[in-house]
Amino acid sequence: MNVEVSRLSNGLTVATETLPNLESVAMGIWVKSGSRHEREDEHGIAHLLEHMAFKGTGKRSALQIATDIEDVGGEINAATSVETTAFFARVLRDDLPLAIDILTDILTDSRFDPLELEREQHVILQEIGAAQDTPDDCVFDRFTETAFRHQAIGRSILGTPETVESFSSPQLHSFLKRQYGAERMVVVAAGGVDHESFVRQVEERLGSFREKAEAVVPQYAHYVGGDYREHRDLMDAQIILGFEGRAYHVRDFYASQVLSMILGGGMSSRLFQEVRERRGLCYAVYAFHWGFSDTGIFGVHAATGKGDIEELIPVILKELQMAGERIDQAELDRARAQYRAGLMMSRESPASRASQIARQLLLYGRPIGTDELMDRLAGLTVDRLANLSGRLFTSRPTITAIGPVGALASFETIHDRLVTPHSLPHKLAV
Repeated sequence: MNVEVSRLSNGLTVATETLPNLESVAMGIWVKSGSRHEREDEHGIAHLLEHMAFKGTGKRSALQIATDIEDVGGEINAATSVETTAFFARVLRDDLPLAIDILTDILTDSRFDPLELEREQHVILQEIGAAQDTPDDCVFDRFTETAFRHQAIGRSILGTPETVESFSSPQLHSFLKRQYGAERMVVVAAGGVDHESFVRQVEERLGSFREKAEAVVPQYAHYVGGDYREHRDLMDAQIILGFEGRAYHVRDFYASQVLSMILGGGMSSRLFQEVRERRGLCYAVYAFHWGFSDTGIFGVHAATGKGDIEELIPVILKELQMAGERIDQAELDRARAQYRAGLMMSRESPASRASQIARQLLLYGRPIGTDELMDRLAGLTVDRLANLSGRLFTSRPTITAIGPVGALASFETIHDRLVTPHSLPHKLAV
């Protein structure tokens, strides 16, 4: 892993991975500030700020931002997540100075013009409406809201129509000032880039950026679980069954990632084979594990017809229970191979490499090499995964369902089915 890391005097971290055979460079600025850093009356402001960053600065209009990058064939975009916001670009190596100039410009001199703000608020209202009209998107928003009820980490990233319409230009400036400080930011480039030159250019633009943000530490997340059902007259039902997962830093994080692959990470996984292939009870089923800085969530998502719900859920529950009793070595080896292949394939994209480095720097304070990740996976055993299953799937569940879900078993029935005498959780430190 040819990663070089420098830290500027104001605390800003700058990193590069030089790939000399590439003619392009992917670069971005990542900030440890996302939707969970919002106050209750700011729900959706992090996402709105991300949109507004491209709507004009002191020296560029919204159109000029777009044309300047596209005149050289480049791409520019941004994304907001629960814990981070990222602004990124991809250009040919000779045009990297332009990408640096544009991204630092929008970060340091965005105007948040009231007319542009009004237009973008309207766009986000359409985005919220589209998400509500898409059950397989909506069910995930309801899922996190139910799992982390009345907490910022559980709120949708988009916000609500009421909160989005309420924001003003001064509020956006205030949020940026409170949340964006050099200590909470990393600038990363991967591809045909020279580290020393990149650091110099970033320092010229961001070396005087404020060191500390005024933001307080976000509320510690507390998984609560629960039940949410929304009856809609649809052809299919979207159902998620979830449990408390593991944070990035804890012992069982990678074990949870691998367990999700064994249960529902591909066509050979237990759930896909048993639920879809052998029984034909749904057209889509998979498992996932999301880690955050202080918590996590493990889930199984299934999309099925109204007539199959009653039979589907007991089959899924049985597979979860069986994982607590036995994991085969062949399953573990296959999941490890999938994980490794996915990691190596993603490294063929400079954008993925830059994103991975940024995420590691924000979470762990250092880049983590592929060999180290593989060593962590190599330490997993079938007994440890079975033990983890026994603990994960006896936590209080989160059940979220949208569609014709009248035949879905009650929360109490599902909970009682999981917590049976033979499936009581093993005691093991996480």
